[in-house]
Amino acid sequence: MVDQKRLRAYLRLHLAEGVGPITFHKMVEAFGGVEDVFAASPGQWKRVEGVGAGKSQGIGAVTDEQVDEELRLTDEHKVEILCCEEDGYPAGLKMIPDPPPILYVRGRLDPTDAVAVAVVGARRCTHYGLEQAERFGQLLGRAGFTVVSGGARGIDTAAHRGALAAGGRTIAVMGCGLAQLYPPENQKLFDRILREDRGAIVAELPMRTAVLAGNFPTRNRIISGLSLGVLIIEAARRSGSLITAREAAEQGKQVFALPGRADSPMSHGTNELIRDGATLVQNLDDVLAELGGVGRKVSEMETAERAALPAGLDETERALVEALEGGPLGLDELVRRTSVDTGRAASAMTMLVLKGLVAQQPGNVFARKKAPPRRP
Repeated sequence: MVDQKRLRAYLRLHLAEGVGPITFHKMVEAFGGVEDVFAASPGQWKRVEGVGAGKSQGIGAVTDEQVDEELRLTDEHKVEILCCEEDGYPAGLKMIPDPPPILYVRGRLDPTDAVAVAVVGARRCTHYGLEQAERFGQLLGRAGFTVVSGGARGIDTAAHRGALAAGGRTIAVMGCGLAQLYPPENQKLFDRILREDRGAIVAELPMRTAVLAGNFPTRNRIISGLSLGVLIIEAARRSGSLITAREAAEQGKQVFALPGRADSPMSHGTNELIRDGATLVQNLDDVLAELGGVGRKVSEMETAERAALPAGLDETERALVEALEGGPLGLDELVRRTSVDTGRAASAMTMLVLKGLVAQQPGNVFARKKAPPRRP
């Protein structure tokens, strides 16, 4: 838990004009801590690489009243502020090159959200794209994955709705501040996520930040950073979704793409991703086949960060594994034998698949592996 003095220091630096994640982290590294930044002088600030006189002036211009107003807005909109040094901050984001110093959260992030897949695509999309986005949102949600997307019109909206329809969790990453969510026609969708405690709406931008085109490319790194892999459903050649795919590749995440019609402009981007090495996806098994290794790697890296994929098993996972000792079982039978509710069982089985302890077979049947695979 970050104390109030440190939180105010985070906000003061975060609210400064011209200070983005890279500059923020350079300042903290240069002075040893965020509070130590404000123990230094403006003359010392501007000597930090990339800061200079302009950004130094911006840092000094932030007032206590501005910090108070930001805190008031978070209280008003029931937003939690997670600083990047806190345990509750998503471990996956800590691993990307330029993690958001502050993550604003409406709703609730759960440890199981570490097992997530992003589903993104065009705002202006075809009926096929909408249908497939909702389909994969449901398949992933039913399998226990948290579905991450951008809350935008079109493919993003369909993916969020699919996850909710399956009883799963979903995270919407905004390209604006959380004081006014965008787009307005998705307010019912956002309200449902919050009302049913089925995920969160997050952003890195200050509360009153308006919707600007330049904000969306930078938010895409958060979408991929929260996820084990990114599935592009439909994208033209110049689609912003391709930025998310590029961010995912640079972060070492899996990139998946759904093939589309050769003569459809809305599929040119996805088809070219496949040509250039993205995994062609037609069903959930295509995703699971690629994520096993990624899940193990994330598990190893995040253990040190107290993340959601610990080396040991929790009680639910242990009960499910023990139920498989006699041979493969379908999910419904596992639920019957263990008395674990269906949603928790699906989530736990996905975790066990990613840990390499269980194999998923056709028909939503699971089998115990005789021995865990070697670590990559």
